[in-house]
Amino acid sequence: MPDEMVIRHCAPTLASIKTANLFSCEYETLEELYASIRSLNRRLSGKGLRILPLKCRDGRALIYVYRPNRLFQDLTDASATELLRACGYECCGTNRCIGRLIERLQEGDAFPHEIGLFLGYPPEDVEGFIYRRSEAKYTGYWKVYGDVESAQRTFQRYRRCTDSYLKQASKGLEIERLTVAF
Repeated sequence: MPDEMVIRHCAPTLASIKTANLFSCEYETLEELYASIRSLNRRLSGKGLRILPLKCRDGRALIYVYRPNRLFQDLTDASATELLRACGYECCGTNRCIGRLIERLQEGDAFPHEIGLFLGYPPEDVEGFIYRRSEAKYTGYWKVYGDVESAQRTFQRYRRCTDSYLKQASKGLEIERLTVAF
């Protein structure tokens, strides 16, 4: 998995302005994929980042790039905890929640709706997506059911960050230098 792919899909997480990003990539062999992920984890874990394959099937992998400290904060929010419990999570720690998310992803082809909580989306918007799908007020990086103005500002920050990171990477700046320590 090329560094450029991680930068393209995960710049806001690398910049520490977002909890996590998710992207899909092709792989030749699982050994090659796991070696690439191990290498990235060695290079970026000191910056507070972790990379996991959530699902691998038919030569495609769903890759999760996240900041464990931020994810812990997000998942211990009272609204997020309540939503996770309603979706069958025990809420006994971040790693167990990620483990349950992986199980849920393996159960079918659809994404479990609570995945937004693992990406740093506001619980109000995740809850809206689960229970009031047709009532979204705005759509950007996610469907917004709550504060549209705040979400629009966030979406703009993500776009500017990604553009900036891709520009810097094209000039030769390495992913380690682009990743903010947190």
